[in-house]
Amino acid sequence: MSTIARARSCLLAASLVFLGGCSGGPPSLPSMRDARVGAPAAHGALLYVSDTDSGDVYVFSYPEGKLVQTLSGFTDPAGECVDASSDVFIANTGGSDVVEYAHGGTAPVATLPDSGYFPVGCAIDPVTGNLAVTNFPSGSSTQGNVVIYKHAKGKAKAAYADPTIAQMLLCAFDGAGNLFVDGLTASSASAFALLPRGAKKLQPMTLNQSIASAGGVAWDGTYLAIGDQSTNTIYQFKVKGSRGTMAGSTQLGDATTVFQFWLDGAKVIGPDAGAGNVKVWNYPAGGSPTKTIGGVYVPLGAAVSN
Repeated sequence: MSTIARARSCLLAASLVFLGGCSGGPPSLPSMRDARVGAPAAHGALLYVSDTDSGDVYVFSYPEGKLVQTLSGFTDPAGECVDASSDVFIANTGGSDVVEYAHGGTAPVATLPDSGYFPVGCAIDPVTGNLAVTNFPSGSSTQGNVVIYKHAKGKAKAAYADPTIAQMLLCAFDGAGNLFVDGLTASSASAFALLPRGAKKLQPMTLNQSIASAGGVAWDGTYLAIGDQSTNTIYQFKVKGSRGTMAGSTQLGDATTVFQFWLDGAKVIGPDAGAGNVKVWNYPAGGSPTKTIGGVYVPLGAAVSN
């Protein structure tokens, strides 16, 4: 198996996505994609959705959900994040790099190397502007890690690993610059860690709510939000030190498999890999989706750029 094939296999297994039945895709997708490749995006808020099956990132007007652009040339793109300038960073898993696009841009403004690893998720530190990237190990690596790109530029300046986390999945900063990551142990159990601002070492993190299949991680302004793909539930945790105490939950009604989710104020956006669409729910109320956006194959990541 090639390293790219291994990357997809590992990532899809971690996100509980099965390719069977997904390879054909929605009938309308090819014409939508071909008509929009390279087209400049409209002004206003944009929703970026990475599709690991097509290797494209689809750009929709937001909240309307109209396809306005398709970015191509990726290999199994996954998690996404956005900086203070509205630039979008896409973890290009199979390409072992992170690709940066300006808001509405048609070509990358930078490609950050992540050689030796398969990047899965990313997050921007609101305090420093640094970029954190969570990695799966490649064939030449024995363990996943999280790497930091100073000011989201150049090569990674620091790398952090946790001996209990074999494969890093997704990550998020809180407002103070503390970094939270989730991943899988060698036995595929969910595991969590914290890198306090200024710290030199990851700290294991404990939660008082079981997470069977770790998914998205986000900071909602008050609580740490962590998704469980096995139940399509987002749990909110009050964090004290390296311990999280559950304060609430959000059930993503009608969801099949949501890997990364994106919080946009009172909305949560979830690429539903199993259903081949993107759904929007009220947050933190959850329940039935308020909107469904079709025209994708196996979406894994999403971000809104304003």
